[in-house]
Formats: sequence, structure tokens, C-alpha cells
Amino acid sequence: MSSSTPGKALGQCAMRGSCGSKGWFGQQLPCPYDGPPLEPEGSKARDLLVSFCGPQYAQGPTCCTSDQIETLRDSLAQAEPIISSCPACLNNFRSFFCSFTCSPEQGSFLNVTETQKSSTGETAIKSVDYYVGERFASGFYDSCKNVQVGATNGYAMDLIGGGAKTYAEFLKFLGDEKDIGSPFQINFPPSSAGVSPYSPIPKNCAGNDLASRCACIDCPDICPELPYIRPPGQEPTCLVGPLTCLSFVLTLAYALALVSFLLGYIIQVAMRRRREKRSERMILSSDAASTTLSPRHRSRNLVGAASLSQADRDDSFGAHSSDSRHLGRGASLLDPIATSQPRQYHLNNLLGRKFYQLGLLAASSPFLTFAIVFTAIGLLNLGWKKFAIETDPVRLWVAPDSESKLQKEFFDEHFGPFYRAQQIFVTRAADTYTAPDNVSPASAEQAVLSFDHLKYWLAVESDIRELRSSPNGYGLADVCFKPAGPSGACVVQSIGAWFANDLSGYDEESWKDRVLHCANSPVDCLPDFQQPLGPQYVLGGVPKNRAGEKSYLEAEAMVVTYVVSDSLDPKEQAKAMEWEEALKEYLMELSDTIDTDAGLHIAFSTGVSLEQEISKSTNTDVKVVVLSYLAMFLYVSLALGNWEATDEGVVASLTHWARNLPALYKRASVGSSSMSIESPTSRILPRLPRSLFVNSRMCLGLFGIGLVILSVSSSVGLLSLLGVKTTLIIAEVIPFLVLAVGVDNVFILVDELDRQNLRHGPNAVQSSAAGPRSPSQSHRSPWDPTWDNSIDTDSLPSFRPAEERVAMALAKMGPSILLSSVTETVAFGLGALVPMPAVRNFALYAAGSVLLNAILQVTVFVSALSLDLRRAESNRVECLPCIRLSSRIALMDVPSHRGPGRIARFIRQHYAPFLLQPTVKGFVILLFSGLFVLSVISMQHIELGLDQRLALPSESYLNDYFDCLEVYLDIGPPVYFVVHDTDVTQRPNQQRLCARFTTCDDTSVANLLEAERKRPDSSFISQPTASWIDDFLKWLDPTMETCCRVRKRDPSRFCAPRDSERLCQPCLYGREPQWNITMIGLPEGEEFMRYLQQWLISPTNEECPLAGRASYGSALSLDDEGAKVVASHFRTMHSPLRSQADFINSFAAAHRIADDISDHLGLNVFPYSLHYVFFDQYAHIIAVAQEILGLGLAAVLIITALLLGSWRTGTIVTGVVALTVVNVMGVMAIWDINLNAISLVNLVISLGIAVEFCAHVARAFMNPSSDLYVDQPAGQKERDTRMWAALTDVGPSVLSGITFTKLIGVSVLALTRSRLLEIYYFRMWFTLILAGALHGLVLLPVVLSLAGGPGFAQETDEDWMAKVIRNDEHT
Repeated sequence: MSSSTPGKALGQCAMRGSCGSKGWFGQQLPCPYDGPPLEPEGSKARDLLVSFCGPQYAQGPTCCTSDQIETLRDSLAQAEPIISSCPACLNNFRSFFCSFTCSPEQGSFLNVTETQKSSTGETAIKSVDYYVGERFASGFYDSCKNVQVGATNGYAMDLIGGGAKTYAEFLKFLGDEKDIGSPFQINFPPSSAGVSPYSPIPKNCAGNDLASRCACIDCPDICPELPYIRPPGQEPTCLVGPLTCLSFVLTLAYALALVSFLLGYIIQVAMRRRREKRSERMILSSDAASTTLSPRHRSRNLVGAASLSQADRDDSFGAHSSDSRHLGRGASLLDPIATSQPRQYHLNNLLGRKFYQLGLLAASSPFLTFAIVFTAIGLLNLGWKKFAIETDPVRLWVAPDSESKLQKEFFDEHFGPFYRAQQIFVTRAADTYTAPDNVSPASAEQAVLSFDHLKYWLAVESDIRELRSSPNGYGLADVCFKPAGPSGACVVQSIGAWFANDLSGYDEESWKDRVLHCANSPVDCLPDFQQPLGPQYVLGGVPKNRAGEKSYLEAEAMVVTYVVSDSLDPKEQAKAMEWEEALKEYLMELSDTIDTDAGLHIAFSTGVSLEQEISKSTNTDVKVVVLSYLAMFLYVSLALGNWEATDEGVVASLTHWARNLPALYKRASVGSSSMSIESPTSRILPRLPRSLFVNSRMCLGLFGIGLVILSVSSSVGLLSLLGVKTTLIIAEVIPFLVLAVGVDNVFILVDELDRQNLRHGPNAVQSSAAGPRSPSQSHRSPWDPTWDNSIDTDSLPSFRPAEERVAMALAKMGPSILLSSVTETVAFGLGALVPMPAVRNFALYAAGSVLLNAILQVTVFVSALSLDLRRAESNRVECLPCIRLSSRIALMDVPSHRGPGRIARFIRQHYAPFLLQPTVKGFVILLFSGLFVLSVISMQHIELGLDQRLALPSESYLNDYFDCLEVYLDIGPPVYFVVHDTDVTQRPNQQRLCARFTTCDDTSVANLLEAERKRPDSSFISQPTASWIDDFLKWLDPTMETCCRVRKRDPSRFCAPRDSERLCQPCLYGREPQWNITMIGLPEGEEFMRYLQQWLISPTNEECPLAGRASYGSALSLDDEGAKVVASHFRTMHSPLRSQADFINSFAAAHRIADDISDHLGLNVFPYSLHYVFFDQYAHIIAVAQEILGLGLAAVLIITALLLGSWRTGTIVTGVVALTVVNVMGVMAIWDINLNAISLVNLVISLGIAVEFCAHVARAFMNPSSDLYVDQPAGQKERDTRMWAALTDVGPSVLSGITFTKLIGVSVLALTRSRLLEIYYFRMWFTLILAGALHGLVLLPVVLSLAGGPGFAQETDEDWMAKVIRNDEHT
């Protein structure tokens, strides 16, 4: 029914007075009244009306009674504390409802549309139409839409307007009938003809009216706009089209070099052809056409390559071509001057002598060496008593002196540790879902919400609330975070909170309306902990429709978060962890059944999950690691075997036996006297090669691997004794790394010993066909095709005892082992400069293990090598030395020693001569220059970060959780800006913090944070800031009568929440000057602290939402006496962080903001968020990488130059090592390997191992073998020949010992289930091996042959022995 006609009732009322409530409890309903306005009942009613609605009601009749004014005041009391910080919004709010209730022209814009009977039986209003002009409605909304509520990091519009986005939505929310709000329906129809809508000029927050002007934080229109700042990670770079300037310059330079080379090559070929044609004409025209050309014109290739290749066909290291000039033992590869006065490098000779002495001692007294070394190893392993494994993620990945770690410890100490979140993502299982009727079929494929799903999940939440831990029986209520205090409710963020955890009042249709209502107006669906729960907290993957609006019913995930309190008290923490363990077990069981029971899937994480799963990550790859070790062991055992040339292979032996087996069943047709020696003999059992039993060296290889295990064990013992904890990843990677490195030296020593055996062993060439084999006698082998009577017999090989041969092998290769081992140890040790504990400890363990392994190899392994050599020469069976095989008949026309292997023959005959051709050198230089350019271009795209999912086992349930976290979580982590060591009781410092008062500093903490929020791309801040000082000072406002109260008779005593209003008064009531927004007269000093302490314990409730206990109880840290604020924080939220780059950039942005605040205000401010401690490394990792790699290359340069005796060669080696590391970094960007502390250590390891690929070749180049005789003068071809000799000498060892061993072991890692191992170890090490082998065996020989330093002559074997004997005689 209608009781008034709008537009026809000027000076008329539409309602007046109170006619009872709708029920026994509730607000009073107004009475319909179609009459003129009346004067208030008395002066008291007039005063009440004027004090609340303003001076415009100071005189004249009104349409309301004093009861209505009191009801209006009480109704708006809940909203006014929220909006009082912005006077424009507050004034418009009061004007809107005062005019609605009391305006004498009420009838012109108000129409009663329906009435009802109240609880008292009177006729009361049920609904009205309120005509509001668009100008006022829009201005009203604009004045309130940006008002912030710091306590919730949200906006007042979320609370008073249901999150309205337009003024129409705002008015609808205000007019909807609800328990907390209007007791009757108020509709806002559009204005029609003849209607005079309510449309005064609205108050503007940015206007000139000081009584309505708002602070910047609530009114963006008056805020100074900060200048644009590029987002972190998007700093300006020099670009030429799509390429950076560096890439463009390198590409251009390479293109010019390539064109120049091709033109030069074409010109050279053309000129050579012209010369050849001219020479042919000259030869044809001369009478001496048959005369051979001078050797100078024979070939432009490597001089001597053809003769060397021809000589190599004899498969003998001691054979030389007859057209070479043999200068005798000790001749060096020098120019004519150096030949008469050979260049000697004294450090090299000293190292050779010392290693010879060490090798002779270890080989002569093997058991004494075993006893001494193993005793020392045993003492080192005593440190295992202090062995400890670190599993705490913070202590693993964060440096102890990290700024972020120190800030985290400060935060935890003063504000308490961050909460322990237990989070669950509930999604739909595949092919089990029936979508609601109003959900589109396309969205239904992923949507999770349905009535059955909600019912099932609320039952699960009920079970979790009743869950009890073992053995102490803790429940959720015992460990959860309760913002309202111990008697308050737990913080559980779930969609069930919108239904008060009970679906009994809803059916299969009404639940959808409830979800939509709560999602659009969270304030109407407060959970039991009384904090608005926005949809972004409980729903994930919410799509948008064509209009850009979110379709909440089509959400792909329900997000459930249980907030558990953390504590520095170990007992309280253990209590939380015990309940978390029970929750984890419950959810694990639930995940197995929820699919079949409800068609749902859950992904979850508890507070104990991450540490437990990281601890388990290593155990999943034991089989792969063991397989890798077995593969390398098998390869080493086979590759080290000394298979004699006279022996048949195993397959050949079995074939021969099978072919002659039928002869056993045939009678001999001829007598034994007629049988030839060469006739085949049939056997019942096959005759296997003797070398299979004697020279396999399987036990030696096993012994070498055992030394690797001992070196790792001893390194662990030593470092454990020093208090360095290990990690589970070290147990997998370090033995593998040391095995790959240590086996290289084993190959080098064994190969050199084989060469010494060929020269000085029992089967070495002798000077006489008969007689004992002694060092004083030598003879020519009757089968040597290069024998010449003119050869000096003193220069031919002579027999040496096994001990001396082993010592000579160590003397030859010891300096190379020293060079590679020292460089690797230094490089690995430099990795310890990385402050991350897990990485630093890895580097220390690696450096210690490599160093100890090198020591064991030049001592214990040398002793084992000597024993194995004696065993083999006495024909004793491998691994069963008690069994001795009989010697076979040695035929004098067949060599009984092994020649070079296939790899060695290939390098000597084909690879080295081909590589050292001038044209090939040019192509190699161009090829590797191109690789360098491509790597530099690629490495500019390396990303920073370390996805924590990589540290988890591939089957870990946390992988699913982190995937859901990245996709479905629509909120970012909280961030706190901590202000410390600031006296907040002083007015200037208060003004440096606040934002809602006119005298606040324009660049105050709160103002700057608000300004940064408006440029989220640069700041990564998305929510308003919780400013404790603004809410505290507003709490003191006397107009907030239900907030700060003191006793009337004793103002020094605060009133309790239940004390009667007649006994209490506002804290600053009657104070002069009065409370005002200029801050003049507000408390300072001790008075400030007295009120602050009371504010912090005052309950936050509907009567006073500004009270501090729930909202700011942990935001301030007071000293022990409560007389000083030690630190306080301003809380806000990051925008959703989806990737590693987002986390890194949010860290950088927060620190930039904190630094800006500190610089502007002179305060001590730092930011803190839970993830900062893990991303601190990326603030300086590039600088650290440059520093460590630079120091590493400098160390390589110094060590190689010192031990090689040539700065030129050392510089070349260092440059090639640097190119190897650059190539590895180039592949990192292509193979999705991010730069972090782990990959940085691997780059340092790459630097060290790259030296190993280069060191042996470089040293062989600088110190050519004493039995290499060349008649070329010094110069280009002299370097070619030295490089040919170096490749021939150590190339096979580098290829088979270093490259193949590492490649086999690393390739097995491709089978790992650990993504961390697969990405940061398999991928990087596989790249390193290929790059190292290519640079060490292709690029380095070419560059050294072009620009390597002059070589040195080695002291001969007799020189070493003579000096050792002289030293022995003197001692």
C-alpha cells in the first residue's frame, strides 16, 4: 500500500515515529505517516538531532522523533568508526540517512510501498521507495569508495557497501533488509516525472571545505603522484632492433671475421693454384724435369705428419721414421740455440724430482705407505662422531649473516614467528562432475562447486575440527591462531564459513544464491572469527564472463587455510607440529578415497610437509646413483685392462674353440711326427686369453674407486669435526663428482706406466738377443724393422725395476695431477664464498674430497700400482694373486708387448695431423668464435630463481600442491614494513608515520606505501596498508563513544567493556584543545604510552572496530617495562606472485620502497615477508658470480702460468677455460637452467673441471717427451710438432679417462627422478663434459699451436735417478 505520493507532498512526511520491531528482538520499525512535519519533543531532542545531523536542523519542524534519532544514531554507530577518517564520506553518510529519517520535505522523495504488522500489533513500514538524484548518489559513492580500513588491509566499501563497484550497487546494499543494517526494505528507483529526488550537492573529499576534506590515503585525488619507475627486472637496455647492443656488436664482428676468412681462403687457394701451374710449366720446360722438388715445397700441411703416420703403423711408441735425425736420450724440442743450451724450467724439474722420490718411496715400501696413510685416514674419520645432517630449509638455503635472515630473526623476536599455514586446494577429479544449472558446459569441465561437493567437504572440515594428535591429543583449538584472544575463534579460511559451517538451511538451489551473495558482499557473511572473508581467500581459478565479471559458481578450486600459531618456544612449536603431523596423515588417507567417494581431488601442505619431503628427496634416487657408480666402475675396469697383443680376444677364442671342437671325435690321419707346430689343437674347454686373468686390472680399478669413497668419507669426517653440517644431496653428488675427477688421474698414471713399461719393462727392446735383462745392457730386437747399425745404443730403452717405472710414471704425470688437482681444489673452494649454507658446504666437501683423493692417488694408489705391476709381471691372477699362471713360449719374430690402442692410433695417424692443418685451424677458430658469440647472446636470457619443487621427490604430494598454488591462489603474501629504533611518543615521529591527519608528512610511511600501491607494476603492492598509529589516534576520538572510555570520577582508570555508560565517558572528553585532525593536543610522551597499552588490549568488536587487540595486537613490540615502542610494523599485501621472477622482483621492490622511506624520513625501516629470506641471494648473485668466476679465472691463470712456466700458455689455457664456462652458461638459457646458488657452484665446478681437460694437454705441449726427435727449427711448425706429440701423449688419456668416464656416469643421471639432480647436475655436467672435451681437445691444441709459449726440456730418467742416488749417498 502507498501512504504518500512523492512529488505532491512538499512539506509533508511519509513516515514518523516507531511502531515496534519485526520480532521480539531487532531494530524499531518506523510508522507510516502522511502528515506535516512537527517540532521536536523538546530541547533535548533538538540538541540530539543537531549534534548528529548538523546545524541545518537547528530550527523548524522535522519528520522524526527523538526515539528515531537515537535508533538512527545507534544504527550508524557501527559504520561511522569505519568511515570517520574521511569527513566527506561521513558527512554524506549522515546527510543521506538524516534526510531519509528527519527531513521536513521527506514526502517529496520518499514513498511507502508496503506495510506490515509489528510485534506490538501496530502498522509499520515494510518497504519504501527512496528517490535519490544521480549527482548526490554518485558523489556519495565517490567520497567513500577509496576510504581504507587498515585493520583488514581493505576498504570501507567492503564493509558498508558490500564491495560495491558502482553507486547503484552501493545504494542497493544500504537499502537491502538485513539483520545488521536496515530493518525494512529500501528501494532506489530511478527518478520519474513529477518527482523531486533527494539531490543536494555532495561533499567532496578533495574539495576546499576543510570540514569535509580527507587525507591522501582515503582520497587519491589529492595525493601527489609518484613518478614512473620501471618494474624490477625491466631496467632499460641498449637495443638495436630485437638484439642488445652487445649481441649486435658481437654478431657484426663475427660476420666480418667470417667474410674476411672466406675471402682470404679463396684468395689463398687461387694464388696457390697459380703458383702450382707456374711451377708445372717451369718443370716441363726444363731439362731436369725428373728432379724432385725441395722438401720446402712438398706440403703445406704439418711437417713430418706423413712420416710420423707411417712410423705409427708399427704400433710401437719406440719406433721412429728413418728420415728423422736421432739426437739421443734427453734431446729436447728446441730451436738451434736451445738445442745446444736446452731451456730448463727449474720448478718443473724440481716437481719431477720430488714426485719421483715420492713415487719411489711409495712403490718400494707399499705396506708402510698403506699403514701411514690409512692411519691418518682413520683419524680423520673419527669426525663422524659429530656428523649431522641439516634439513631445515632456512638453515639450508639462507646465509647465517644474510640481511634478510637477520631481519627475519628480528621480526620473529619482536612480533612472533609468522603463522604456520595448513593449506588445501580442493579441485574436481576428472569425469565425475555434474555442473550447476547456471554454469556453462565449457566451464563445467573444471568447476568444483556443487551442493554435494559442499556437503562432503563440510563433513571433512568437521572431522578436522575434531581431529586429535598422538600422543598428547591436541586439537585444532589448542594450536590455531585466535585473533580475539584465547577464548576467541580459530582463523579458518574456507567457503564453509559463508554457511556458518552448516548446510542444513540450504538446498540444491539456495546454496548458489548464498555463494554469490557472500562473494559479492563478504561483510554479510562474517565467519566466527569476525573478519570479512573475501572470495579471493576461499575460491581459486575463478573465470570471467564476457562482461568482465567474475563467475564465482564456476570456480575451479576451493581454497581452505587453517592458520596455526607459531612460537619461538620449542614446546609450543612441538605442539603445533604434532597436530600438523596428525592433519597430514588424515589428509594423506583422504586423498586416497576422496576421488571415489566424492569425485574430488585435494592438494595440500602442512607446516611439517616441506622439511619432511626435502629430507626424503635423496632416498628416491639411490638406485640411479648406484647405477651411475657401477657404470663408471665397469668402464674403468675394462678400460684399464692391459690386453696383450699376442692374446686372442674372448670372442675370437671361443670361436676358435667351437670351430675345432669336432676334431676331438675324429681319428688322426697322420702321425704326430708330421704335425705342424701351427696346426690347430682341439681342447675340451676353450682357451681364454691370459690377459683376461692377469692384466684386467679390475681390482686396481676397484681400489681406485675405494680411494674415492675414503676421500669423501675422510672429508666428511674432517668437516664434521669442524662443525660443518652435510646435506642429503651431498651424499649423492660428492662421491660421483670425486669419482669422475679421481678416475682421470688413475687413467693418466696407468697410461704413463704402460709407456714406461714399453720403454723399460721386461719386454723392452734390448741390445743383445741373449743374456739377462739388466739396466746395464741393451740390444736391438730382431723384429725391429727400423734397426740401423748407426744408432747409438745408449739412447735405446733399457730395463728398469717395477718400482722405478712406477716412480718415473709419477714423475712424468705428477705435475699434471698437481696442476689439475690444485686448480680444481681452488675452484671448488671458491664456491665456499657463496653464502648459502647448502652450497657453501657442498663446495667445502667437494674441495676437501678432491684434495684428499689427489693425495691418496699419489701415495696409496702408487703403492697399489707397484704391487699390481709386480703381480702382473709374475703372471699372477687378478684378484687371486696366490694363483700363478705358467709362462708361454715367446716367439722372437712377434712383439710381445702392447702397441698403442685404437684411440691412440686414431689420434696419432688421423686426428692430430688433420687438426693441425692450417685450413682446419682457421675453421676451428671460426667455429668456436661463433659458439662464443651465440653463448654470449644466449646467456643474456638466463633467468634467476630456484623453484623449490625441484628439491622435492618427483612423486611427492607437495608437487601437486605447488602447482595448485601457482594456478589457483589469487592473493599475494603479506609484507610488513618494520620501523624500529624510533621514538613514536614524539609528535614529529608520529607525523612521519601517520596518514589520516592534516599535519602528517606527505612522505610519511603510510602515505608512501599508499602511493606505491597505486603503481603495482613497480611496487608489487596490491592492498591498503594497516597503519596502527592512525587507527590508534582515531580510537581516541571522543565522538567514538564506545571506544576509549575512562571513569567519570577517576579518569586515570579505564572502563571495562561491560561497564555502564553512565559510569564512563570518552577518554579525551572535554579536553582542550579538542581532538582534531591537526593532531594538536593529542597525547605524547608517557600519556601516549598509557593510552597505547590500553588500546592494545581493548577487544576489537562491533562496538569498537578500531580497538587494537585483534587487529594490531602483534603489530607493536614494547620494551619490558612497556614504556617504549621498540618496533612496529605497517602491514600490506603483495600482488599474486606466480613465478620465480615475481618473487625476486617483489623482494627487490619492497627493499627499494623501504630504502626510499628511510632516505626521505630518516627512519630505520626494513621490509619483511616470509619468502624474502629465500630470495635474498638474488639481490647480489650476479655480482657474486662475477666475483667468484673472476677470482677463479685469476687463480687458474696464476697456477697454470706458474706450473707451466709460461704466461703465454697460461693465458691461453685460462682463456679456453673461460670460453668453456661461457658455453655452459649459454646452454643454461636454452636448457631452462636458472642462475642460483646451485648453478653458480656448478659454474665454479665447471671452471675447475675445464682446467682438467686443458691442463694435461698444455703441460705435455710445454714439456715434450725426451724421446721425441724433430729436425725442424723453432717457429710455427715446431709448435705443430709439439702439439702433435702432446695429443699423442695425453690425448687418449684425456679422451678415455676424463671424457668417457664422466660422460658415462653423467648419462646415467638422466634416469633420475629428482628434477633438481636432472636439471642442475645432469644437464649442466653433460654440457660441461661436451664443452670441456671440445675446448680441451680441439680449440686448445689449435690455439697453442698458433701462439703457445716455447717448450722446456725435461730431465732424463738417468738425471732423476742419478740425483736421487747422490742424495741418498750424501744422507
